[in-house]
Amino acid sequence: MEYDVIVVGAGLAGLVTTSELIKGGKKVLLLDQESEEFLGGQAWWSFGGLFLVDSPEQRRLGIKDSLELARQDWMGSAGFDREEDEDYWAKQWAEAYLEFAAGEKREWLHSLGVRFFPVVGWAERGGYLAEGHGNSVPRFHIVWGTGPGIVQPFEKAVRDGMEKGLVDYHPRHQVDELLTANGAVIGVQGSILEPSGVKRGESSSRTVVGEFTYNAPAVVVCSGGIGANFDVVRENWPKRLGNPPERMISGVPAHVDGRMLPITEKAGGRIVNKDRMWHYTEGIRNWNPIWPSHGIRILPGPSSIWLNAEGKRFDAPNFPGFDTLGTLHTIQDTGYDYSWFILTAKIIEKEFALSGSEQNPDLTGKSIKQVLSRILPGPPKPVQAFMDKGEDFIVARTIEELVEGMNLVTGNELLDVNTIERQLLARDREMDNSFTKDLQITALRGARNYIGDKLIRVAKPHKILDPKNGPLIAVRLNILTRKTLGGLQTDLEGRVMNEFEKAVPGLYAAGEVAGFGGGGVHGYRALEGTFLGGCLFSGRQVGRALSQI
Repeated sequence: MEYDVIVVGAGLAGLVTTSELIKGGKKVLLLDQESEEFLGGQAWWSFGGLFLVDSPEQRRLGIKDSLELARQDWMGSAGFDREEDEDYWAKQWAEAYLEFAAGEKREWLHSLGVRFFPVVGWAERGGYLAEGHGNSVPRFHIVWGTGPGIVQPFEKAVRDGMEKGLVDYHPRHQVDELLTANGAVIGVQGSILEPSGVKRGESSSRTVVGEFTYNAPAVVVCSGGIGANFDVVRENWPKRLGNPPERMISGVPAHVDGRMLPITEKAGGRIVNKDRMWHYTEGIRNWNPIWPSHGIRILPGPSSIWLNAEGKRFDAPNFPGFDTLGTLHTIQDTGYDYSWFILTAKIIEKEFALSGSEQNPDLTGKSIKQVLSRILPGPPKPVQAFMDKGEDFIVARTIEELVEGMNLVTGNELLDVNTIERQLLARDREMDNSFTKDLQITALRGARNYIGDKLIRVAKPHKILDPKNGPLIAVRLNILTRKTLGGLQTDLEGRVMNEFEKAVPGLYAAGEVAGFGGGGVHGYRALEGTFLGGCLFSGRQVGRALSQI
């Protein structure tokens, strides 16, 4: 069988790439090491957040956004400082992506049937100066249907391509080598794995039952990142973030193993920005795990009190939802790999959301009735389940009971009730006036100036220790692995560069394996809603470029 292109990986980037190749009339071979149940990869499990600029949803909420403001935020967050080398293509991808996010991205997705929840979220709020890290305005657009909703139109396009004979899809085909000749990539070789009946996300067998070899003039690597491979995460852990955590939980399934990175490097591809990665600080162990060390990220509002492992409140701007990597650095500097939230029942019922399609059945199932039930008293059902069954949650009526429970969870006596109570009382005294020196209180009051936050995201400011706002809740927060920000260096057509800054003939990459474009489109920090978007944009760029050949 003659193929025009081989796509390695059937996650979102692979599906988008393949769908564009189908439009171009190309014959495609799509390979993936997992079963058909896993189509859509990690994106299927996502909350479905997308970064858009000056969208109709923003304008309806009174948000004044612009390409210029978005560029200011992106560049201030990215901090590109290797512009003559590792960041050369990454910065060009950033400029192109910003144009896309402020231009045709929404219209393109809308034409494919993608719709958005009307309230725009405000992620990564920053907390620094105007040219520093963070989103100046809300830009986190939740796809109606979450992760499965963004995967669906591209999966449908690929299945239509299969019916038309333009796509051959081979699951359980693990690529072990990229074949080369005269410096060009000409195909793939690998292992056929035994059939797997595990459910989506569960670990599958790696038992080999056969071999394969396929040839094509172009191979596109869309194999994802390294988030489930703790050894590789620790190996690449940057010194600027302190020592790597001894204990981590995983925000991605086991198949996100990074194995195609060294395989592609062996074929001549260049990996850049290995030390850039994105891991969350608000991870909780899943009480009902699907994959090994399965963790869920809390998407917090700004009101919870954040304490280190010894019970001391973090300094500004280490507030919930402000600066993910800044807070990660601060936590690692404590010498412990966990921290704590303390909050009230009023805070948790309005401010706690859980990342992931399976943790948001109302949005994933596109149920307006269930979404409206969020305004009822009490936390959403998935959050309540963690309160009832999660090992990281403590619920108590008094501060004494709460601290005792916190020490029981960790198995040590690091926390002193008098120290924690003193800090909470000091914070509560600041609530007696409409003005304050506590910057977290200033921030949460400012957040409620945005109608979206006031309606569904930020609790009315109140005293933590006032019994009428209880019960008190403490949550142990773990380091949760997630995204690879560096990767294979690619030009704007997705061609993989070699160590001599030349494109490797026949070799392309898209998605997380390419740092979402260019080997690191985010630089050092992300603005959120940009990971799925990076898969969409890079897959589209590669697919369209190859369609012209």
